[in-house]
Amino acid sequence: MRSPLTLAVAQPRCVPHDIEANVREHARIVALAGARVVVFPELSLTGYHFDAESIPANDSRLDPLVATCAEHGVIALAGASVSTGADRHIAVLAVDGDGASVAYRKMFLGSAEQAVFTPGGGPAVLDVDGCRIGLAICKDTGVAAQTDAATALGIDVYAAGVLESIDDADVQPERARGIVDRHHVWVAIASFAGPTGEGYDRAAGGSAIWAPDGRVVASAGADAGVWATAALTP
Repeated sequence: MRSPLTLAVAQPRCVPHDIEANVREHARIVALAGARVVVFPELSLTGYHFDAESIPANDSRLDPLVATCAEHGVIALAGASVSTGADRHIAVLAVDGDGASVAYRKMFLGSAEQAVFTPGGGPAVLDVDGCRIGLAICKDTGVAAQTDAATALGIDVYAAGVLESIDDADVQPERARGIVDRHHVWVAIASFAGPTGEGYDRAAGGSAIWAPDGRVVASAGADAGVWATAALTP
């Protein structure tokens, strides 16, 4: 039997457009969370700002996070805008001790995002110590075509970085329970907390981890700067 995978869902304090400050905050959480994998919210490295710069995977500003991941043996799944030619994507950067890579590009964009970003081409899975993690970003979690495609790849965990307003705080728990009921996998959602751009003056927070039987096994409150950690048995 495989050993449990320790995973954290995090709500970093985000400084708008300040990649260096946000990298330091990500590194702080990685160092303290006690997890093998730390999931961060949508566009966590810049804040949810459509004019935020894209971050190349080899950006030297990521080096403090790479170093912290190396020191603690962690994989950080951070939110960023990335560019491929003329196209911009909302993406997940997988950061470990060897560097960063683009692990997933958001498949289903919100209506306002469609004028700025290009949708990703398909689902993605990250294998960590034999545990298969399907990746998603925000609206993806509410689209059956995405959740079905991700779980069809044979996953143990469905992990998403999201952003919802405080008024819509019930959206992601409802979606998580729906994914658990339909696919019987672990679900880990890292939800943005605190203020950010594009009208999100109060983000919901409430990051949580659900077991395949529907139980909430770890949860964070509404504040920024916190996280929740759980051991997931494949």
